Amino acid sequence: MDREWGSKPGSGGAASAQNEAIDRRERLRRLALETIDLAKDPYFMRNHLGSYECKLCLTLHNNEGNYLAHTQGKRHQTNLAKRAAREAKEAPAQPQPHKRKVSVRKTVKIGRPGYRVTKQFDSETKQRSLLFQIEYPEIEDLSKPRHRFMSSYEQRVQPFDKRYQYLLFAAEPYEIIAFKVPSTEIDKTPPKFFTHWDPDSKMFTLQLYFKTKPPEASKPQPAPASNGTTAPGVPSRPLPPPPQAPPPPPPPTQGVPPGGPIGNPPRAPPPSIPASFPPPPPPTANGPRPMPPGGTPPVPPPPPVGSGTMANFTPGTRPPMPPPQGFPNQQMQGQGIRPLPPPPSMGQQIPRPPPPSQ
Repeated sequence: MDREWGSKPGSGGAASAQNEAIDRRERLRRLALETIDLAKDPYFMRNHLGSYECKLCLTLHNNEGNYLAHTQGKRHQTNLAKRAAREAKEAPAQPQPHKRKVSVRKTVKIGRPGYRVTKQFDSETKQRSLLFQIEYPEIEDLSKPRHRFMSSYEQRVQPFDKRYQYLLFAAEPYEIIAFKVPSTEIDKTPPKFFTHWDPDSKMFTLQLYFKTKPPEASKPQPAPASNGTTAPGVPSRPLPPPPQAPPPPPPPTQGVPPGGPIGNPPRAPPPSIPASFPPPPPPTANGPRPMPPGGTPPVPPPPPVGSGTMANFTPGTRPPMPPPQGFPNQQMQGQGIRPLPPPPSMGQQIPRPPPPSQ
């Protein structure tokens, strides 16, 4: 028997309104988990009991899915709209900044223009200059070329280099061209810096002069400090070289002239003591007596009289002095040169012993 109403046998019966609401909230929860990040929600809060609260609606939720389903409901959306309207009403009206809209022209570029660069030098002012001549034969009607200077840090084509800058020329429909020039200050006085556009020959001319750098020698030298030191950052001057003294005289020749005696040179006699000098000190008890100025040795005192080895000593006489001893061929003071005695075999023939018999 077929039934025309109700559910089929074995299908579990028709879903009630409560079951449909549960299924709908579960689908919304899964959808919200994919699209909403709870870490960025300003109204999501977890309390000390482990449940979740909505700070906007002041509602309590058991899990994250229930909170996400609440955010998709009518109550939460209504409170969000009320909060936004109240904040917009309380906020002061601020004037909107005027934004200038610049329309970018999109034209088809036909290539780079022809150019000529001339280097010049002014012998009077010692300045270097450049003359640029750019040809724009296909330039648009009623338009003039433009130029500007660009720093090395503004461009993105070449690496940064503070020693150079760029001079740009632009005119429609040609491409923009740039020239790399030294980053020296430019003299922009009217006679030296000028531009000219000739509409008949379609040539744009620009001339510029570079300012000359002051010479280093013309800068005044900083005055030294009171204590003799120079100012900070200034290298100290090198000290002058010391004066060179004349070379010392050569030492006296120590050798013996040819034909002279071999040995120590003769000593000069001692100088005589003038009479104005004080007398020499008295002789000591046991030491030798000094020689008087006259050169004659003093007479020794007589020995005591008595028996002994000195009994036959005659006072007033000097025993004969032995001959002076020294090196061969040495000249002593007050004596001549004594030649060496000849060897005993000089001038004699020494007989040779007979050879031994065999």
